[in-house]
Amino acid sequence: MADQSESAGSTVEHEKSLMEKISEKIHDHDSSSSSSSDSDNEKPESPKSQKPKVFRIFGREKPVHHVFGGGKPADVFLWRNKKVSAGVLGGATAVWVLFELLEYHLLTLVGHILIGTLAVLFLWSNAHSFIHKTPPRIPEVHLPEEPFLQVASELRLQINWAFAVLHDIASGRELKKFLIVIAGLWVLSIVGTWCNFLTLFYISFVLLHTVPVIYEKYEDKIDPFAEKATIEFKKHYAVFDAKVLSKIPQGLKNKRS
Repeated sequence: MADQSESAGSTVEHEKSLMEKISEKIHDHDSSSSSSSDSDNEKPESPKSQKPKVFRIFGREKPVHHVFGGGKPADVFLWRNKKVSAGVLGGATAVWVLFELLEYHLLTLVGHILIGTLAVLFLWSNAHSFIHKTPPRIPEVHLPEEPFLQVASELRLQINWAFAVLHDIASGRELKKFLIVIAGLWVLSIVGTWCNFLTLFYISFVLLHTVPVIYEKYEDKIDPFAEKATIEFKKHYAVFDAKVLSKIPQGLKNKRS
């Protein structure tokens, strides 16, 4: 009887250990499946779930500040320092008022400024002993070479680029560029009949100090309208291409020599 009870007890213990092993395996499987599901949830989103690309004017991908070079000129155009931007715009306005409204001449203005400055400094330098004041400290002015070289280099690059574009147009290679340039020059000739060069330059200067900062502030509202205008322009250009450009002889349209 004792042997039977011992064998029965060992059988029960063996069954218990077997059940424990089975439960441990089930628990390990559940934990591994839960961890794998967590890892699946942590996987990066598929490209389909990413947000669509937002339309920006001229296809830009950088902020407006970087488009203008990201330096001091960009800070002035975008009013990062309101005092400097207002001073520059105020100075340009004063120059335009002097030369356009008051019909002042550049040489006359420069001559009057130099006459007044030299007269004051000369009298002050000779009369300081009578007025009991120290003579003026006239600084020696030397223009640095590097800024002029940078401006000249950049201007040279832009002029060479313009010459290359004009060469392609004159060679008959780019019909689209030819039409764009002709339209731009035609608009410029019409604007030239309304105002002179100084007024046109001042208007461009004012636009550079107003349009970019307004666009930067309301770009999320302006870009959708620009996208619609671009779509409409492409539709009209497609119609123009089908009715006019496609009828141009291929030897003139596709010339590559």
